[in-house]
Amino acid sequence: MSGPAGGPAGAPRFPVGSQVRARTCDPDHHTRLPRYLHGHVGDVVAVAPAAPLPDDVARGLPEPRVEPVYAVRFHAADLWGSGAHTVTADLWECYLEPVS
Repeated sequence: MSGPAGGPAGAPRFPVGSQVRARTCDPDHHTRLPRYLHGHVGDVVAVAPAAPLPDDVARGLPEPRVEPVYAVRFHAADLWGSGAHTVTADLWECYLEPVS
């Protein structure tokens, strides 16, 4: 099985310290990417082992994709216009894109 970038399944695409952007999407099915993160840039602070994509599991697909999961930290001021705190979300690789 291959991963979303064509590499081996489960091989992380983004190392700790990478800046990533949460994809902007509107699928017609369950997703674990919170809408308030769509289009925002965050920093990868940890990489967890690959896990089944909840989108596929919720839809009952017989072979859900298995992808790395990233802890991504976002600044509250970037998300909501104010706030000194941060928000960290666990996001599957297909929810993220590199910041160029």
